[in-house]
Amino acid sequence: MHLERLIAILEIVAIAGRGLTAAEVQKATGLPRPTCYRLLQTLAKHRLIDDLDGSSHYVIGQRLIRIALLGKSDIDVRRACAPALKAAAAKFGDTVFLARFRSRQVEIIHVETPDDAAGGFIHPGLGARPMHACSCSKAIAAFAEEIFQEEILNGTLSAYTKYTKSTKACLKAEFEQIAEQGYAECHQEIDIGVSSVAAPVLIGHIGASFSVGAVGPVRRFKPAYRKEIGEELIQIAAKISAAIQLCDVAQIQEADIPLLKPAQQQEKQSLRQH
Repeated sequence: MHLERLIAILEIVAIAGRGLTAAEVQKATGLPRPTCYRLLQTLAKHRLIDDLDGSSHYVIGQRLIRIALLGKSDIDVRRACAPALKAAAAKFGDTVFLARFRSRQVEIIHVETPDDAAGGFIHPGLGARPMHACSCSKAIAAFAEEIFQEEILNGTLSAYTKYTKSTKACLKAEFEQIAEQGYAECHQEIDIGVSSVAAPVLIGHIGASFSVGAVGPVRRFKPAYRKEIGEELIQIAAKISAAIQLCDVAQIQEADIPLLKPAQQQEKQSLRQH
């Protein structure tokens, strides 16, 4: 009975789509006021619900959102996000990928390549990426808790190329820049001739658990292009966030993906990353 009441409160808070007062929850559940307030306190104590901005309006808690995300398999996430990634790859004319943070590392879990293979593209491959030298990792790290950021900054910052930021001061400054502009860049930091851009997929109040990015040859990924595609990826990330939380592919149809300028589709070259 106790568990059923807790679940009932969580369902009501989740369905509301806004912060609910204790009085509203009590009225919706029909529970005695003292019982309802006690259950709300229990849920809040364990961060299954949160007090929105300290205004006594309850929303689903960060801990519960984290638990729900952990329960989503890569297959679930890929199925929800694939339409948006595929549409973006087709319109950008470059490879688009989705990365996921777990076990204190970032892995690329899904890749969509352009429909026109003759135009040339780079495939980034799947799997783990260094936290300090890849756009998909840095996009997540820049929005992570300070303790985890310090862990990265104080770790081994291997220099893969002469462009890799391998000092704590440089990487810390870049994290601040990423947080300000909303997207991360990797300009030949892992492989010479290859650049990428990624934006964090922010979910609720828990920060970034995913990132979405695009990769291509440096000949095409010049500074102005990286800036424009970074801003486009921020918009796509918002759509992907909704898809991951709701598993509603209908929210991210191809029409929602912005189109880049025609000039940015020129000078394709057949490059592949191994």
